[in-house]
Amino acid sequence: MQRIILLKISFFCLLILCALAAEARHIIGGVITYECRGNGRYDFEIKMYRDCFCNNCANFDPQAFVAVYECNGDDCSRLTQSSFVQRANVPLGTVRQVDAPDYPCLIPPNICVEEGVYNFTLTLPPSNNSYHISYQRCCRNVTINNIIDPEGTGATFTIEITPEAQRLCNSSPKFDNFPPTVICAGAELVFDHSATDKDGDQLVYEFCAPLAGGGGGAIGVNPAFFNTCQGAYPAPACPPPYNDVIFRAPLFTPGAPLGISQATGRSILRIDPNTGIITGTPELLGQFVVGICVSEFRDGVLLSRVFRDFQFNVANCEPQVFAQVRADEVIDGQQYFINSCGATEVTIQNESFIRQFIRDYEWRFDINGQQAVYRDWSPTVAFPGEGNYRGQLLLNPGTDCGDTAQVFVNIFPAIEADFSFEYDTCVAGPVQFTDLSVSGSGQITERDWRFGDGETSTLRNPAHIYRDPGNIPVSLTVTDINRCKDTRTQTIPYFPVPALLVISPSSFTGCVPASIFFNNLSFPIDETYDIRWNFGDGGSAQDISPTHLYETPGTFTVSVNLTSPIGCQTDTTFRDLITIQPSPEAGFSFSPDDPSNIDPTVFFTDQSQRAIRWLWDFGDGSSSILQNPAYTFRDTGMYEVKQIVTHPSGCMDTLIRIVDVRPEVRYFLPNAFTPNGDGLNDTYLGKGLMVGATNFQMTIWNRWGELIFETNNPEEGWNGRKFNTGQESPNGVYVVVVTFRGPRNEPFEFKTFATLIR
Repeated sequence: MQRIILLKISFFCLLILCALAAEARHIIGGVITYECRGNGRYDFEIKMYRDCFCNNCANFDPQAFVAVYECNGDDCSRLTQSSFVQRANVPLGTVRQVDAPDYPCLIPPNICVEEGVYNFTLTLPPSNNSYHISYQRCCRNVTINNIIDPEGTGATFTIEITPEAQRLCNSSPKFDNFPPTVICAGAELVFDHSATDKDGDQLVYEFCAPLAGGGGGAIGVNPAFFNTCQGAYPAPACPPPYNDVIFRAPLFTPGAPLGISQATGRSILRIDPNTGIITGTPELLGQFVVGICVSEFRDGVLLSRVFRDFQFNVANCEPQVFAQVRADEVIDGQQYFINSCGATEVTIQNESFIRQFIRDYEWRFDINGQQAVYRDWSPTVAFPGEGNYRGQLLLNPGTDCGDTAQVFVNIFPAIEADFSFEYDTCVAGPVQFTDLSVSGSGQITERDWRFGDGETSTLRNPAHIYRDPGNIPVSLTVTDINRCKDTRTQTIPYFPVPALLVISPSSFTGCVPASIFFNNLSFPIDETYDIRWNFGDGGSAQDISPTHLYETPGTFTVSVNLTSPIGCQTDTTFRDLITIQPSPEAGFSFSPDDPSNIDPTVFFTDQSQRAIRWLWDFGDGSSSILQNPAYTFRDTGMYEVKQIVTHPSGCMDTLIRIVDVRPEVRYFLPNAFTPNGDGLNDTYLGKGLMVGATNFQMTIWNRWGELIFETNNPEEGWNGRKFNTGQESPNGVYVVVVTFRGPRNEPFEFKTFATLIR
């Protein structure tokens, strides 16, 4: 099915429809937009569209009677005379005929649409209400199919300037193109109905109901009602709210203006809410009213909503056909060049479209001065020999919807690609390729070698070195002076052993234990090869590149034996490749086991083996080279103490142990005190080492369970009076409870008896 993308607007008036559509039945669409200039000043533009081929159809109105109303939401349904702001009698500006659509085979061919533009400027003071700017006019075509009483239904063109739009000095979006008023039944429609917004706001598109206004029929044209709300030309436009036109439901609705598809059960037309692109395949012939709305949002707030009212006319259209041939070269989309190299019998592939509309076709070739005609869709033509032959493909010959392709067939001499190769199958080396290709033209101009490993060449007889073995496909494509091509592919079974076994490291000296990765740098080699390693210490492996752990000192010879899948063998011995030197073994102990801030000196005892040098790192930046050092830690905490020992060979070993220097708290309570004012033992107070202690609490109770003293300060004692300020407590025994948390949040609790003696 032909896909038609229309970016130009068009309209046609069927002869029968025009005969019925007399008087002022001419309006086919319109829209109002505005642009804010600042300080309450707005420039408005009304674009009206009419068909201009209808007999007895009215022209555009010399003046558009525009009204401005001020209201908001539901208040618009209760408009009073004070809601009317002003009117404007806007003279008709430019009138132009819109270009007809540029595609052939349209039936009927008469296409005409005119655009009339009304421009005016208004100054509107800021308001908490919306301004509604409206223009109304009859009359729609009586032959419209999708609404009830089209003869008695006019149109309202209106736009609202919301309070938010006034505050922001917003300008409404403007549609970029007027919709195609002629579309083809059975052909896919894709039309870009997008708008441009100078403020860059978010635009959302939808089908919506066109608005009625400006009556028609007998009442509308009655002179007594002509300029009223029921008349053909309200002067000025009547106030909102405005009624929607009434669609012929359920087949037609505002969201399905061209009806419901019988195939899908959904609307024939669809509009993308984000892009405004309209798509669909019309099924019914006729005239249909369509409404499009674009809503403008900024930060989620609705600023404006532009209504466009227009009319689609769906007609039978004869799709265009295109003659097209599969060819080696195409010039100007009409001349097709086909090259045959050696074969004189050629099948010519017909790729013409649209196939369903191609009713007649034929091929004509001039062969040795005689015209040969073929009527197959893709004929096979036997040409007498080498040479150049000319022909034509004619589609629907003799009709307005036909097309012709010029076909040129060149029969060139044959070309055949071929090559040979030679190499040592057992020991890796270059593969020598020899080009054996021949061409009847006598001149091969291009060679393209593909060696199967990603490498290429254009030389005639190249040599190539492979790094990987395998059954490798190699192809050669040759091209001659006539651009004839041929390709030959052969498989090379390439499984030699490497000419030289190379491994890394090439030498190694290290300390026991030593884990060594042997990287096999030899090529070609892969997992299909049999590989045997001998590491000289009794260990072996069969990997291409193994890792081996040496656990004893010594000098070791490494050997590698390699056998290819076809039985070729090679081996190499690497004498004294690996030297493993003896290592010491670090070890130490320390005392005391639990040092603290009270006893922070730690004595370290070396327990290493085979060491001649020692290096101690105490974890706080201090170090020692003594074999058995003692160290006093300056602070509490957990320290990583590291011992590094050195063997006479120079090899080293390291051991790390954690030394925890604990923060220690010591606290003591006396068992008696004498608060008699002699300056000796007058206060009951605990003593001790309390660095880092928290949550201290001391309470003292008499023998009747009464609390008589409490403090959170470890340096505050009891003076023998109640809470240190009340009456003196009598001689006797008192209960003392002290609790606190140590530096590492460990709990402490002391309970004792204190004797008060005066």
